[in-house]
Amino acid sequence: MEKKKTVFFCKECGNEFPKWMGQCPVCKAWDSFTEVTVSTAAAACKSKTAQTERTAKAVPVKLSVIDRGQESRVSTDIEEFDRVLGGGIVKGSLVLVGGDPGIGKSTLLLEACAKLARKKLNLLYISGEESLRQIGMRAERLGCVDDDILFMSETSLDVIEGVINKDKPDIVVIDSIQTVYREDIASSPGSISQVRETTGSLMRLAKSMPVTVFIVGHVTKEGTVAGPKMLEHMVDTVLYFEGDASSPYRILRAVKNRFGSTNEIGVFEMEGDGLREVRNPSEHMLEGRPVGEPGSVIAASIEGTRPILAEIQALVSRTNFSMPRRTCLGIDFNRVNLMIAVIEKRMGVQLSGCDAYVNVTGGMRITEPALDLAVVTALVSSAVDKAPGDKTVIFGEVGLTGEVRGVSRAAQRVLEAQNLAYDRVIMPKVNLKDIGEHTIKVIGVGHIRELKALLFEKNAQNTEITE
Repeated sequence: MEKKKTVFFCKECGNEFPKWMGQCPVCKAWDSFTEVTVSTAAAACKSKTAQTERTAKAVPVKLSVIDRGQESRVSTDIEEFDRVLGGGIVKGSLVLVGGDPGIGKSTLLLEACAKLARKKLNLLYISGEESLRQIGMRAERLGCVDDDILFMSETSLDVIEGVINKDKPDIVVIDSIQTVYREDIASSPGSISQVRETTGSLMRLAKSMPVTVFIVGHVTKEGTVAGPKMLEHMVDTVLYFEGDASSPYRILRAVKNRFGSTNEIGVFEMEGDGLREVRNPSEHMLEGRPVGEPGSVIAASIEGTRPILAEIQALVSRTNFSMPRRTCLGIDFNRVNLMIAVIEKRMGVQLSGCDAYVNVTGGMRITEPALDLAVVTALVSSAVDKAPGDKTVIFGEVGLTGEVRGVSRAAQRVLEAQNLAYDRVIMPKVNLKDIGEHTIKVIGVGHIRELKALLFEKNAQNTEITE
């Protein structure tokens, strides 16, 4: 008779425990345990048989005889997608694509499948959320109708594995992993045990055949992939699709990549017939920027290997309440609070009685500290109601004593500002020796007091800034 037992999983780290606890002893998260009923007899028998087979085939090898050559990659012909993947798709890899509902995950993968089909690759697209008719309608709208792509609407992992073993496709897309289930596990599809076991089975399948598997993962309200955190540890690459629902721009970001950099991003624009690549994100992000308005500053950021110019907007206004409000979009909230404290202490601009709002336009999220100087400039500009100049790019890290510290790749940031026809760059003084030859006007500052004298003191606009 089949036996069943109850175990508890931590939703944050994925570790399994025999009893419920208020706090996870591994990741220290509170109230993160969920109860799952699992079958033991059949699973134990199956696990013992599989272990015996694997032990018979296991042969250790020396490091010197392992092939350490470059892995072969297949280009998707979507440059922004290839950039985030590290140069293309690696055969035998397992890639997780996560994002909010409707952000464009299925659209991107379907467009990639259509381009890969032209390379005479065998593709299998499996959807557990849409019927074949729905997939056909979406493919027709995107212009991705291709006879070389096989579609299937299925949620049983046993059936999916059978089809993959029979057809032996080069690339498989599972949309989504929360709908797929294993019949020998008692819990419902989308539960922690189902997501973990199905992902583990797909990983073994990808490595043994080998076949490249893309799995789509839904995200929780906290912005993480639904299911245990262990899901991210199991796959080779984790990609997140980000973007504001009110903005057409989408950011594809790699947060884990065993075959490439984790700092790269791809920028897309959602249109009626699908996603369009944005080859020059800086130019698109700055479209419609207000001219001569206080609180608007252009900052130079580095995302992966390329510089991106983004607009930082700040609004400072007197509050009618005892507790001023602080709101941040696209930038770290605690970092902005830190900059407000530095402004009050080191520049003498009182913001304690004011509401402060900071926003990175275009739906982007930037976390690097090189935005500090631009955030300081935007906040002070709004507070004193003076524009810092429309043709000025600002970047640099700010310390607690108000010093402006150096940042990496300063030369690339200056070159990007020069290519987009800006007149002046304000940057850390310590980076002046690193920027090389340039035609744009460059000013180095060592402390934020110098920034205040340069931009906001009397007659500073007339003497220092090119309007």
